[in-house]
Amino acid sequence: MRRRIFGVAASAAALGLLSTLTACGGSAGTGDDVVLHLVAAEYGDSPGTSAKPFWDKVTAAYRERHPGTRVEVELLPWASIDREVTRRVADGDAPDMALMGAYSDFAAQDKLYEASELLSVSAEANFLPPLAEAGSVGNRLYGLPFVASSRLLFYNEELFDKAGIEPPQTWKELKKAAKALKDDGVAYPYALPLGPEEAHAEAMIWELSNGGGWANNGGGYAIASEANTQTFVWLRDNLVGEGLTGPVAPGRLNRKDAFAAFLRGEVGMLNGYPSLAHEAKAKGIPVGTVEMPVADWLPKGETPPTMGVADWMMAFKQNGNREAVGSFLDFLYEDRNLNEFASRYHLLPSTTTATRASKDAAADEVDQDFLTALLGAQLYPVNEPSWMKVSDTIKHNIGRAVAPGSDPKAVLEDIAEQARGTAKKK
Repeated sequence: MRRRIFGVAASAAALGLLSTLTACGGSAGTGDDVVLHLVAAEYGDSPGTSAKPFWDKVTAAYRERHPGTRVEVELLPWASIDREVTRRVADGDAPDMALMGAYSDFAAQDKLYEASELLSVSAEANFLPPLAEAGSVGNRLYGLPFVASSRLLFYNEELFDKAGIEPPQTWKELKKAAKALKDDGVAYPYALPLGPEEAHAEAMIWELSNGGGWANNGGGYAIASEANTQTFVWLRDNLVGEGLTGPVAPGRLNRKDAFAAFLRGEVGMLNGYPSLAHEAKAKGIPVGTVEMPVADWLPKGETPPTMGVADWMMAFKQNGNREAVGSFLDFLYEDRNLNEFASRYHLLPSTTTATRASKDAAADEVDQDFLTALLGAQLYPVNEPSWMKVSDTIKHNIGRAVAPGSDPKAVLEDIAEQARGTAKKK
C-alpha cells in the first residue's frame, strides 16, 4: 500500500532521522539489556512533521517501565521501506519489528510471529474487525494494524453553491454535478487520479461502489470481474469521455497532484482522507464530505462498503525476542500511545478502545465521519502474499482502462493475467 498522508517523504539522510545501526538483527546490549530494533516508516515530510519525537517519547517511557529492555527505532522513507526490509529479511538480517505497508509476503515465508504469540488476549481482541480480518492469513493474525484511514467523497462547498448543485448520492447525480461544475468553469469537475502513485486505491473506491473490488469474498483476486469491467466502461464513457475529469489524463494524474489542485480551489469533487480535510480547512476552503455515490443499478437498499487503508506492524522470529517484543507491543498499543500517533497525522486508531476514546474526544465532525466509515470499510487484499507486486501492476496499468477508445475488459484481463503469474511464483 503506497498511500501516504504527507506524500513521499524526503530522504531520511536529509532529515537526519536514521539511527546509526551496524545491523538490524541481534539483541546484544549493555550489561543485561535486551535491545530491540524497530524499522518504521517515516510519516512526516520535514523535521517539523517527523515521527521521531513520538518514537523517542514512547521508547523512553517503555524503558522507564521496563529498564532491562531498550528499543531502537530506525526511520525509513515510504518510498524504500518495503524494498529495504524485504532485502534485510532475505539476507538473514531481519529487524525485531517493522511498521510498513505490507506483511503477507513474510507471513507466507513463516518469518513472523502470530499475534497470539505476542499480545495479551485482550490486546489481540481489541483490533477493529475489518482491520483484523485484513491482517489475517488463514484466520491467524500476523499483520497488526497500527493506524488506518477511510475514504469519503470530498466536495468544494463554495463551488457547489455557485453551481447550484447538491452533493451526489449516485453515479448519475455525480455526472450531473460534474457537468454543472464544468459549465461553471471548474478546471477539475471530478479529479480522477489513476496515475501510478495510488491508482489502485481510487480504482477500488469506484469498484466497491458498484459491488466489485479487487478480491472475492472467499479469497483470491477478482480483477477482471463483470462489475469491475462495468465500472471502468462507465468512467470512460461518462466522465473521461465527457471531459469531466480535468486537463490531465487520469492515467497521468497522481493523487498528490489532485490534492494540490483541490487545495488551490480547482477541484469540485475527489476522494480523500482526513488529513486533506484539515489541510483544506487551514487554507479556508469549505469542504463537505459524503460517502462515495453508488451505481444507479444496484438493488435499492444495498450499501457497498467504504474503502479503508491500514499500515501494519509485524514481528519477526529471527532474533528470538518474542517475550520482549510482545511486551513492547502491548505497551505501544495502549490507547494513549496509539491515539497520540494517529492524531499527529490525522489518521484513525486501529483498536476498539482507542477509537472509542478518539470519538469521545473528537470535536471535528469530519473526523467522526471517517471513524464511522472505517467501521464498515473494506481494505485492500493485503493478506494475499502477492498483493505487493499485484498492486504495483495495477497502479501502472489501470489508467489505460478509462482512456478514450480503450477496452476496459482487455486492460483488466491483462492485469489479472499478470496477477496470476505473480501468484504462481510465490
